[in-house]
Amino acid sequence: MRVIAGTARSLPLKAPEGMDTRPTTDRIKETLFNMIQNDVPGGVFVDLFSGSGGIGIEALSRGARKAYFIENAPKAAAVITQNLAFTKFTDRAVLLKQDACAALGSIAESAVDVIFMDPPYGQEQERRVLSALREMRYVTKDTLIIVEASRETTLPYLSELGFLLQKEKCYKTNKHLFIKRAGGD
Repeated sequence: MRVIAGTARSLPLKAPEGMDTRPTTDRIKETLFNMIQNDVPGGVFVDLFSGSGGIGIEALSRGARKAYFIENAPKAAAVITQNLAFTKFTDRAVLLKQDACAALGSIAESAVDVIFMDPPYGQEQERRVLSALREMRYVTKDTLIIVEASRETTLPYLSELGFLLQKEKCYKTNKHLFIKRAGGD
């Protein structure tokens, strides 16, 4: 696992030991960032269920002004701290070591550009987080929410939460769902 592009290009990243995290593969990460390349530079990026922090670090490497990393597993949070120090991004990063929904209230921004979440599969964490996000003022009509999920995951409740599925990108075993507030462009 490495940083794909930007100022920290090719730097290797550590991953937490064990099977509790599934780092996004380099190929999928590259595809994802090619799709959101205009949303990242100068923006605020939130990496929920951060694991190793690879997605948020990629955003910082590609010019994000600031990134929030939300991870409540102590071993994973320790790895994020190491990866941020190694890539020299600690000055633009905020690590919140708590439950994803609880941490959302600690994000002190007037607007967030991209929120990425890669929750454990099959636990319906997406619904819980999206319910919390609909109450956050920093989620504007321009905020892009990306959910990494298993291919079987569906989010039939999006409209009742005030969100709209804009796009879906499928891979072999998983997919990315691109979501915005309903009523936005």
